[in-house]
Order: sequence, then C-alpha cells, then structure tokens
Amino acid sequence: MGSSDEARKPHAVCVPYPSQGHVTPMMRLAKLLHSRGFHITFVNTKFNHMRLIRSKGPNYIKGLPDFQFETIPDGLPPSDRDATQDVSALCDSTRKNCLAPFKELVLRLNSSYEVPPITCIVSDGVTGFGREVGKELGIPEVQFWTASACGFMGYLNFTELIKRGIIPFKDESFKDDGTLDTPIDWIPGMKNIRLKDLPSFIRTTDTNETMFDFMGSEARNCLNSSAIIFNTFDEFEYDVLEAISAMFPRIYNIGPLSLLERHVPNSQLKSLSSSLWKEDSECLQWLDKWELKSVVYVNYGSVTMMTEKHFEEFAWGLANSKHPFLWIVRSDVVMGDSAVLPEDFVKETKDRGLLVSWCPQEQVLAHPSIGVFLTHCGWNSTLESICFGVPIICWPFFADQQTNRWYACTTWGIGMEVNHDVKRDEIKELVEEVMERNKGKVMRQNALEWKKKAVEATDIEGSSYNNFERLIKEALHDP
Repeated sequence: MGSSDEARKPHAVCVPYPSQGHVTPMMRLAKLLHSRGFHITFVNTKFNHMRLIRSKGPNYIKGLPDFQFETIPDGLPPSDRDATQDVSALCDSTRKNCLAPFKELVLRLNSSYEVPPITCIVSDGVTGFGREVGKELGIPEVQFWTASACGFMGYLNFTELIKRGIIPFKDESFKDDGTLDTPIDWIPGMKNIRLKDLPSFIRTTDTNETMFDFMGSEARNCLNSSAIIFNTFDEFEYDVLEAISAMFPRIYNIGPLSLLERHVPNSQLKSLSSSLWKEDSECLQWLDKWELKSVVYVNYGSVTMMTEKHFEEFAWGLANSKHPFLWIVRSDVVMGDSAVLPEDFVKETKDRGLLVSWCPQEQVLAHPSIGVFLTHCGWNSTLESICFGVPIICWPFFADQQTNRWYACTTWGIGMEVNHDVKRDEIKELVEEVMERNKGKVMRQNALEWKKKAVEATDIEGSSYNNFERLIKEALHDP
C-alpha cells in the first residue's frame, strides 16, 4: 500500500450483470462512490473486458490507482463477436459458473497488500453470486437493482401468478386471444395493470423456462440482502416504492444516477464511459444543422432484435413522416442477418436521415434539435429521456420494458405506444402526433415536469442525494 490513508480507504467491489444496460448504471454508481473516498474494484467478464478494449483502447482498462478493473469468466464458450451475448444463455451461465471465480477474486484482493481490505460488495440484483460470496466470507453486501422498481415488483409476483393458476399458459393461443389484456388488481402499488404490462417472461407455457425462473428467483433473492439500491427517485415510482419498502424497508432510491453523477468532481474519472460499442460522436455535429425539436432519435438499446420486415416498416415510417431522423442501427439488430436498407429508402432520406452504429446517447438526448425518442423502453433510456425532457414513442422488446412502457403511457404521461407488429403508417402517424400536434405538446410538457423533479431529487438535500448519503453511512462503510 502506498500510504496508511490509502490502506484505511473503504473498498467497494462492484460487479454488474455483463450487458450494457447493467454495466452503465453500475459504472455511474462506482464513480459516485469513488468520489466519496472509496477504492473501487470494477469486475467485468472477460468477454466484455475485451469489448471495452476494442471500444476504448487498452489504456482505458488500466483505470487509476484507486479505481481498478478485474475480470471473471462468464462460463460461455469463447467468442470475439462485438455484440450482445444471448441473454438466456448468459443468465444460465452466470448463475451456474460465476460464483467460484468471483470468490477466488475476492479472496485474492483481500490477501493483497496492493489494495485496501474489501469493506463491501455491490452486486447487480441479477448477479446473486455476488451476494452469496459476501455472505460466505462475512463481507457486507448490497444489491443494486439496475432496472425499474415497477419491473422489480412484477418479478416479485411471478410466484403469485403461478399460485393463482394464471401461468403457465396452456398453449400459445394466449398471445392472440385477448388473454394478455386481463386486468390484474392485486399487485401492491400497481393499479390498473394488465397481464401484457408485466415483465414479458410471464408469457410462457413452461415455468421452468430459464428467463422466467431466473428473473423471478433473482428478484426474490434480493430480499435476502442487507439492502437494495434502486436507480429511480421517490416521486417517479412512488406507489411501487412504498409497496416494496413495506415488505423490505432497507431500500435506497438514488436515481437518476446520470443526474446524481453531476456531483462527481471534474477529474480523469468523470469522463470514464462504459460503452461496449465504439461511439460515433460526429452525429452531434450533424444534429447542429437542424431546427429546435425537429429530429426523431431512434435507438432500440443494446439487446433488442427485430425481423427484417419490422426493420423495413420502421424505415419507411420514418421516411414517410418527412422529419429528419438519427437512427442507431447496431450490426446485430436484425435477427440472423445484417441490417440492410432498401436503396430507394436511402435515396429518399439521404438529406435528412443519419444512420450510425452507436452514439453517446445522453449528449444526443441533450441536443436541442431532438424532438422525440423512439425507444425500446429499457430503464436507462427511459430515465435519460426524462432527464432531458424528451417525450418517447415506445416499442418494448422484452423483460421489464413492457412495464416501463405502460407507466410511460399512463402514469407518467410521456409516451405513446407502437403496436408490436410494426406498420409504416402507424410509425408515420405517431411521429407526426408527437412532433406536430397537441398530444405531443402535452407529453413534452409532462417530460419537462419530470425533468424538473428528477433534478430536484438529485440536488444537494434532494431525496436521492440524501438517500445516497444514507446508503454510504448505513450500508456501505465498514461497520
């Protein structure tokens, strides 16, 4: 150790679930803890570690003396693809294979003179192996649920859906016969919700299916932790948060982390981004040439995949709306194929459309030319849209995105929904509705109201700011 001060530092080991939507908020939390004097060990899988090197260069993962990167294997066969891994296989593998290498890493760190003794493990709500290792080795641990609290409540009730005989469904007909429109009135804190608004893994004829079993059990196991952190703020998900704290009082709502992060002092660390894709920042200059609130921003996140047919319908819907658009098209967004657009679409939109493979999303959403965000409703994207006061058009893909969409279109009043079977006329109509008509104005106003509340929550003495202070004092410091 360099000094006795360094040796006395609290040391947090942060272990995100290995996909972009989880790594991003965990990195924000790690930076915030570092700014409060913590030594940080940030644990990626080897696969994502290599992606970071490709995206950011080898100097990135050198970190700083008191912010270090470590790796564990994810248990899947080796691959050098620059794409999100199969979610179901990854969940199954992390659950079965990560506990032993993570424990080995923790023991190695704790026997090293190079770093302070570990004082806490902050593990993603769906990396239960972090919690298990903490308990086994007597190290204080907390769970960080990186998705929405409303999604968490949905997962907690998977067993209740089985008890009530609602799932498993008998056959595939439930998808089209109106069954999913059935209202559910017994989940605490969730009024007027329907089956189709619960996390998508309930749509199963087999409750042993990996994702149904994994997400339900990981959420329930969070309740065995010493504390749970949520990337949300009290007012945004008020009813659900009240219901969760009634069954598990030790929760800390410290979001939106992207706004709380403004309290991190300017330093080499502040600019540390955790994007697993190489970001194209030239699109920001392209946005400069458009009028205020005139551009449609389209990004389905890091996991969503679609058919070639849906991809084409989105394309022509955007083209026919006549609005300029910035469209993020990952190389793996079309199932089993590379995303190739018709030549006449390219010709039609060459002066007002820009396609890039990845971008710095927060800087894009902060740009004054952005008028609406067409999104998959992942939690990071949903929070970022309100942090910048941008209304959304929702096309959820899976997991809690359906739940986030329901809240966005009802409780929060910031969104409109695209039918899952996308049609170009509907896309055109929704873009025009949000960009040009009264409903869009109301949604934008609501988004700006939420932005104001999110800023207040993360201001000094705001609810999220104070909850973060409590988290450090009550749950994370060496007792």
